[in-house]
Amino acid sequence: MARTYIEDLSAHAGQEATIRGWVYNKRSSGKIRFIVMRDGTGLCQGVIVKGTATDDVFTRFDTLTQESSFAMTGLVRKEERAPGGYEMDVTGIQIIQIAQEYPITPKEHGVEFLMDRRHLWLRSSRQHAILRIRHQIVKAIRDFFDDRGFVLMDAPIFTPAACEGTSTLFGTDYFDLGKAFLTQSGQLYGEAGAMAFGKVYVFGPTFRAEKSKTRRHLTEFWMVEPEVAFNDLNDNMDLAEEFLEHIVQSVLKNRLPELQHLGRNVKFLENVKRPLPRITYDEAVEILRKNNIPFEWGNDLGGTDETVVSEQFDRPVMVHRYPAVVKAFYMKRDPERPDLALAVDVLAPEGYGEIIGGSQREDDLDLLLARLKEQSLPQEAFEWYLDLRRFGSVPHSGFGLGVERTVGWICGLDHVRETIPFPRMIYRLTP
Repeated sequence: MARTYIEDLSAHAGQEATIRGWVYNKRSSGKIRFIVMRDGTGLCQGVIVKGTATDDVFTRFDTLTQESSFAMTGLVRKEERAPGGYEMDVTGIQIIQIAQEYPITPKEHGVEFLMDRRHLWLRSSRQHAILRIRHQIVKAIRDFFDDRGFVLMDAPIFTPAACEGTSTLFGTDYFDLGKAFLTQSGQLYGEAGAMAFGKVYVFGPTFRAEKSKTRRHLTEFWMVEPEVAFNDLNDNMDLAEEFLEHIVQSVLKNRLPELQHLGRNVKFLENVKRPLPRITYDEAVEILRKNNIPFEWGNDLGGTDETVVSEQFDRPVMVHRYPAVVKAFYMKRDPERPDLALAVDVLAPEGYGEIIGGSQREDDLDLLLARLKEQSLPQEAFEWYLDLRRFGSVPHSGFGLGVERTVGWICGLDHVRETIPFPRMIYRLTP
């Protein structure tokens, strides 16, 4: 027998149907009982009327508690005022399990209380909206690259060395081979893929042992990292802005009800269309100084700096050509100004900070060896990576987009902890 889901009730209007789910809420009004079911795809209100439904149905209604699981049978009819736009005149209730007293109630709960019960908090309408938007973002990411001929390149989680310095790595003993680390990025492996397939993307979990308690940081998060052979910095920026436009417009097209449920002002999202403004790091420094921020040239942009710069624009802004000293060893230097790296960060508006970071990669073997030495990184751990410069090296570029920061920005959230089903932070490893 085919399952009927609440999201498909429009196809059953005027017909009898059975749906299965959990008690979202219920109430009584005289001889009428109302029960709202959620099944993961939507909400449906069931109406139980004295004289139409049997006494047994009323008894079972009275037995049901918050989050009890049950099946509901009845006639489906259109009702604009009802959740989801359809109601059911209930003729039968089948109880599957009576839930114990549910700990999350309509009253206000503290964040820690809810995070300790994250496995249950996921059932709320707000979390549904956020995670459906996350799903749409992930789908848009995959569709974008798949439709443009990119090959998915799965990078390893265990790596022998750091991609961007050694101070923020999670280490573990790896049998008789010594120390292994949870990956900070799949980029280096993406570069190998680009030399084999031309254009690839790595998409998976990444880990940073950064002792940060800010609203922008998780210790485990997801990144998508495209890498394209023969792309320079400008090509990379072109790809990044097309990619960002695609993601945001996809969410606006397919998940506007969820954005509205979150109370999201979509003005800034509607503005995310090419071309995005592009400024140099030098121009960003000038913006900061004009806004009375005592910023010293040569420093990396901090969270407050990024917010001040992004406030000058009505859409994400691309900041490029950073001082090389604050960027990773693999970033190519600007031939016109060797003190600058051919790097780009995309800063989201409304104080959400960097959501994309990328660069043109150093394709010269000797220069890359010098960078490793400058940063005291072990050459032996990167021999395979150096082979990419020994055998058919070409100019190439790529970037990484953090999924959770992107979800937080698009949803308008105060903290990234709600952007992933089970967040991992420096003070949280459960549930």
